[in-house]
Amino acid sequence: MRLTSKGRYAVRAILDLTFNSNGKPVRLQEISERQNISLHYLEQLFRRLRKGAVVKSVRGPGGGYVLARTMDDITVKEVLTSVGENINPAKDLVGTGDLKSDTVEFVLTKTYFENLGVIMQEYLTTTSVGDLIRKARGQQELPKSAQALLNRPSAGAGATLDVAKERPVS
Repeated sequence: MRLTSKGRYAVRAILDLTFNSNGKPVRLQEISERQNISLHYLEQLFRRLRKGAVVKSVRGPGGGYVLARTMDDITVKEVLTSVGENINPAKDLVGTGDLKSDTVEFVLTKTYFENLGVIMQEYLTTTSVGDLIRKARGQQELPKSAQALLNRPSAGAGATLDVAKERPVS
């Protein structure tokens, strides 16, 4: 598996959207500026993410994009596959007439990479956008803008806000 910029940018954009939505649509122009990703490229990615049911578009004034489901219901695998990333390291490992596919080495290699693919699929399937957001909250050195979002007080005194779901975190 080779994760391309397409997959990395898609995950970054979804995390940016989650951090900055606060229940309201986020414009791609804003994500583009914060993440230094071409607006044209983001438009292409979000078209695919919308088709993959990861995001929804909101039209009109104040429009933009929001998550199609809660951050805990969207996996990293869904984000990657929506934009067309190949997340199977054994996908191209097939015997052709030019290769000796009946050797012990070939079978061992093929089995090894198929098993690696299963582990990777499981990891990407069990890691949600919410997991990444919570992990970011546990890190000490975040950009000041991200830290300000995470520490923003909610209606309850001293409570922190779950940015993606807009509810106090207990």
